[in-house]
Amino acid sequence: MSHVRQQIRERIATEVTGLTTTGSKVYQSRVYPLQSSNLPGLLIYTTAESSEPIDMGGTSRIFNRVLTVAIEAYVKGTSNYDDTIDTVCSEVETALGGSTINGLVKDIYLESTDINYQGEGDQPLAVATMSWNCLYQTAANAPDTAL
Repeated sequence: MSHVRQQIRERIATEVTGLTTTGSKVYQSRVYPLQSSNLPGLLIYTTAESSEPIDMGGTSRIFNRVLTVAIEAYVKGTSNYDDTIDTVCSEVETALGGSTINGLVKDIYLESTDINYQGEGDQPLAVATMSWNCLYQTAANAPDTAL
């Protein structure tokens, strides 16, 4: 079994695969840049996690955790790329809003969206980075099981 953090990331990738604009171009990595043939596409990765015990002491201590998952949307084109990036963001928000990520999280919400445009290359590139906070719980001695 894998850490709940990994389970959440993988399930979010499943939830956003098959969206109208990005289709199956969903990748769980931020190390390698997307090629033009993979656009429009999504990158999904975790950026940070904080945890706090609900109670002190004992072997059955429960932790509240807040995991930040980044979803980067990439769109390339000579026109309407700003509209397309907003469409992709809307599709992602619709797919994840109100979800419990298959019962793994108590709550998930969009914390922020940063949008950048790059004019270098043969066509402009729009990149939106959506930061999602995922609230979940685990036992201190069982990080592979969501409570």
